[in-house]
Amino acid sequence: MEYQVTITETLSRREIVEASSAKKAEEYIRQRYSDRDIILDDTHFVGVDFAVENAWTATLPLWQRSLKPYYKSPDHAFNLLRGDTFELLPQFSFKFDMIFADPPYFLSSGGISVQSGKVVCVDKGDWDKTMSQDDINAFNLKWLSLCREKLKDNGTIWISGTYHNIFSVANCLTQLGYKILNVITWAKTNPPPNISCRYFTYSTEFIIWARKKEKVPHYYNYELMKHINGDKQMTDVWRLPAIAPWEKTCTKHPTQKPLGLLSRIIMASTEPGAWILDPFAGSSTTGIAANLLGRRFLGIEQEEEFAAISKARREEIEDGRTFAKYKRKIPDIVKAEDTQKDCFACYEPITERLPFLEDDDKI
Repeated sequence: MEYQVTITETLSRREIVEASSAKKAEEYIRQRYSDRDIILDDTHFVGVDFAVENAWTATLPLWQRSLKPYYKSPDHAFNLLRGDTFELLPQFSFKFDMIFADPPYFLSSGGISVQSGKVVCVDKGDWDKTMSQDDINAFNLKWLSLCREKLKDNGTIWISGTYHNIFSVANCLTQLGYKILNVITWAKTNPPPNISCRYFTYSTEFIIWARKKEKVPHYYNYELMKHINGDKQMTDVWRLPAIAPWEKTCTKHPTQKPLGLLSRIIMASTEPGAWILDPFAGSSTTGIAANLLGRRFLGIEQEEEFAAISKARREEIEDGRTFAKYKRKIPDIVKAEDTQKDCFACYEPITERLPFLEDDDKI
């Protein structure tokens, strides 16, 4: 007599691959097996799951893992991780004093603009492609939730955007328990012209400032902001230029923010020695401004091109003359040093290094 026996098999093995993200690593493995006529998600398998981790930390429990920095400045004040912020943020538990985030605006849909007198396409990359409103909301809710876990209880977060994404960001902040403090209107003094001449020229971006908890006080350097503003209370409308030519010496990111804008944000909401996180670092304007002001920085950037620009920009200010020149070119810093000469000097014990980053001798 013959019997039919059903055999349930589970495939489990490890492959180490070079990839820019977990998604790319999974796609690469699927293709590798497909080339060998092995279909990983075939119905012969009861279930297939991919647990993709960084190869150098996969065998350690989460609390023991260390991350390999893409770049670390000699004084450990500037640290950059390359990878997907959704994958890297859960891998450490350090708490930051402030977060600045310039997330995708989701407006790369084939439009045009003017730069340096030339008509150019405004498509910035796959990371900025237009998505449905539901997808935008889900994206913002996810990264804001991860960032909230990385803030100290008295910490604050700044998020820049346009009407394409800022309303979604505001709703997600409220949903997650943040308290919105201000919505800054950045009125650019040198916006690109409106070449269609069919509506008003776009000249503003919005920056939401929020604290982590409803009832835990935050830090705000009111007196300094008042002094910078001609001894008048600073309002929530900031008239500042877009990036200047001297900020593009290492080439630029397509959505690069000016150092003047980030310097004001950092001076307003942190004290010297503070740790600042940027989960979408781009060319790391946040980090450069932080270091010019005596603060410390961790950035996360997925694209190799932009991570390389970040590294070059930070190496540029290792030259003391360049460091001093940049500070002199930022009006708010010049005014700040006139009234609060110690506003960039820290006299309290601080965390000099990020404990979850690999030591120099392991890099």
